[in-house]
Amino acid sequence: MKGLNGKRVLITGGAGGIGTATAIRFIEEGARVVIFDIDENAIQKIEKKLPSLVKCIRADVTSQSSLDLAFNKLIDAVGGLDILINNAGISYRHNFVDISVQEWEKLIQINLTGVFFVAQRAAKLMLSSGGGVIINMGSTNGLVGYHYYGDYNASKAGVIELTRSMALELGPTIRINAVCPGFIMTPMQEAEYTEEMQRAFYEKIPMKRLGLPEDVAALFAFLSSDDASWITGQHFVIDGGELAGGLASQA
Repeated sequence: MKGLNGKRVLITGGAGGIGTATAIRFIEEGARVVIFDIDENAIQKIEKKLPSLVKCIRADVTSQSSLDLAFNKLIDAVGGLDILINNAGISYRHNFVDISVQEWEKLIQINLTGVFFVAQRAAKLMLSSGGGVIINMGSTNGLVGYHYYGDYNASKAGVIELTRSMALELGPTIRINAVCPGFIMTPMQEAEYTEEMQRAFYEKIPMKRLGLPEDVAALFAFLSSDDASWITGQHFVIDGGELAGGLASQA
């Protein structure tokens, strides 16, 4: 991709799943990658797996004080920020009527408020230095309804609308887009879906396979690159054709 070599990249939730695949892709593109993650064990593993990372920093995206410390460490390590991949998130699979207040508040705090907290800090850095790119992690769940994910769906719809609003206010200095994956085979999905459930899902997808973290990482790389210099305020679905007619319309 054009223009990624040497860029300073922050990936939240970077110590697993899509975040790790994205770190690998940006390193391959010659970028200088810093990871934020809350899981200390995962951080230690990714540091061993990817010695080319500039730095792995423990950070809680829901905590202002934690992010203050983490961004100070980021600036010490690379001097600023060119690209933010705002990826950290969680999900629960549960009936709408069974969602507890605690589960609702935790998920919204991480998936939506955390995205806002990190994006705001990143935007201030980028505005002061002349520009940058922010890509927020949306989901197809933010575009259509899905059973058993009422809180998650609401959080991702919020991220998509936040992305649009940011693009209006921060352009032309900063480009902001959202990536909206469908079913991507990550540890989080493996924990929530049995093999039988996975099989039933991909049989209805036109591409006849589940997505891989590397698929999403490639889209992050493109949208961050100079090749996407006239793209902002958009959400990009990457789902193997899942939403082309909607799963309910599939034979």
